[in-house]
Amino acid sequence: PIMEQAKKNLQRKSFCAYCARMKRGIMYRIAREQNYNVLALAQHLDDLAESFLMSALYSGSLRTMKAHYTNDAGDIRIIRPLVYVRERQNADFAVDLPVIQDSCPACFTAPTQREHVKQLLANEEREHKDVLHNMLHAMRPLMIKKGTPVDEKYLPLQDDNISRTLT
Repeated sequence: PIMEQAKKNLQRKSFCAYCARMKRGIMYRIAREQNYNVLALAQHLDDLAESFLMSALYSGSLRTMKAHYTNDAGDIRIIRPLVYVRERQNADFAVDLPVIQDSCPACFTAPTQREHVKQLLANEEREHKDVLHNMLHAMRPLMIKKGTPVDEKYLPLQDDNISRTLT
C-alpha cells in the first residue's frame, strides 16, 4: 500500500523520502497503540556518514541523523543504538537470522544519490582506512540534540579506537 500511495502523492523523482515518512508514521502509530515510548531504529555508522555527505554535497548543510532524540509530539524517544556499528558488521551478523535481505525495489534498482555516496565512501576508505573513524569524529556534534541534558551520556567516545575496531 505504501508504494501505491507514493505513486499518487509523489512530488519528487524518488520514493525514498515519502516511503521513509510513511514508515516512520506507521512505527509511531504502532508504538502509541502498544503504549511504547521508545523506538529503536537500526541506522548504522555507514548510514550516518552517507547522510552527512549527502547533506553537505546536495543541500549545502552539515547534518546527519541524531543518535537520540524525542519526536515532535514529545511522546516517543527515538534511539539509534547501532550508530557505532558498520554496515558490513550488521550484514555479517544477520546472515543466519530470519531477516529479509532484499533492498527496496523502488529505490535501489536505479543508481541513487545515496548509492553514489556509498561508492564514494568505499573508494575513499580503500585509499584511507581511517575515513569512517574521522567522519565519526566530525559528525559527533551533529549526532546529538543540542540542549539535551543527556547528550554526552549517549555519545561518549571513551575509546578513541572504537571505530577502528569496527572496520
